[in-house]
Amino acid sequence: MLSKLVFKNTFLFLVLFIFSCGNSVKKTEVSQNRNENIIPNKKLSSQEIKTGADNYEAYLPLLENKKIGIVTNQSGILSDGTHLVDFLLSKKMNVKKIFAPEHGFRGTADAGETIKNDKDVTTGLPIISLYGANKKPKAEQLNDIDVLVFDLQDVGARFYTYISTLHYIMEACAENKISVIVLDRPNPNGNIVDGPILEKENHSFVGMHTIPILHGMTIGEYAQMINGEKWLKEGIQCSLKVIPCLNYTKNLSYALPVKPSPNLPNAQAINLYASLCFFEGTNVSVGRGTSTQFQIYGSPYIPKSDYSFTPKPNEGAKDPLYNGVLCYGEDLTKVTKVKQLELKWLIKAYNETADKSKFFNPFFTKLAGTKKLQEQIEKGMSEQAIRASWKEGLHHFKEMRKPYLLYEEN
Repeated sequence: MLSKLVFKNTFLFLVLFIFSCGNSVKKTEVSQNRNENIIPNKKLSSQEIKTGADNYEAYLPLLENKKIGIVTNQSGILSDGTHLVDFLLSKKMNVKKIFAPEHGFRGTADAGETIKNDKDVTTGLPIISLYGANKKPKAEQLNDIDVLVFDLQDVGARFYTYISTLHYIMEACAENKISVIVLDRPNPNGNIVDGPILEKENHSFVGMHTIPILHGMTIGEYAQMINGEKWLKEGIQCSLKVIPCLNYTKNLSYALPVKPSPNLPNAQAINLYASLCFFEGTNVSVGRGTSTQFQIYGSPYIPKSDYSFTPKPNEGAKDPLYNGVLCYGEDLTKVTKVKQLELKWLIKAYNETADKSKFFNPFFTKLAGTKKLQEQIEKGMSEQAIRASWKEGLHHFKEMRKPYLLYEEN
């Protein structure tokens, strides 16, 4: 009798266990398939964040018997440190060429420096530069490609040019009937949506779309928005697949394994980047030519203070602003992580600069995406009042982006 009871209970337990597992798998499928462009992957055994590149079981089958191009740089690595190019070659994939964004394939070139076509010394693969005169791949550069894999680490700011490269890649592939696979990566400024919305007349390579400065999206989500909003030329759309990150939500902090570009050396710089990048449109240095880029600011025109620095040439800044000149300003290396786009340092530097007519330069409007911000600062508006002027635009953008989000916001 006892053995029958044990058998019966064991059987019921197994039925319930199988049923619960089935429900769990079903939930995973739904959460991973919120958008038609996501490639579902049920393997969620680890609670560590896995990038799209590490989610290789989802994309390797899509690359078999294909001629492959890869848009990447030093940030395109798997969790074990293997570069995506080397990984695909080890899997006997037919990689034909590499396409490199601003800063080049190895990520060592200065901001704005022209990058020439080259050959990778390790693999012998040709490298096509997508910065300078050739921001969009030409048809002849794609004629031996079936699929383009995009794997770049973005930092969530409108003027960080990797999303501009993404736009041109998608447009070129749409025109040439080539599919695009985006290997998604977390946004280190994950859930911050803030700043003025770009006005169309201020469109440039540091501002391609009518979005705020901090968009709060991963690069995979952003690719879907480019396609869905028909932002490509003449409203065309490309064949797009996004390989999602696993175990990721927007509230999770994510430390980048490598520098996404030469002048973003650590998490502090990445967090402050959007707020301090405004200074690139002024006569104030953001620390290029030091070891604390985008963690300090200063100029020879700010009054003498306890903090100073002297820029000198280094990797990523061969001829920095105020090369060899003593600059006074502020050290932000220890400030608490910001959770919004901060204007206080920009306003402070403007107020402390004696000759305000020389503070701003034309590049400021391109970075801000609007002439209004400069006008507001020059009129002496408070940061609170300036931020209030963004409210309606940010609300509209948050509604627009909802269909393209792949990860929960807690």
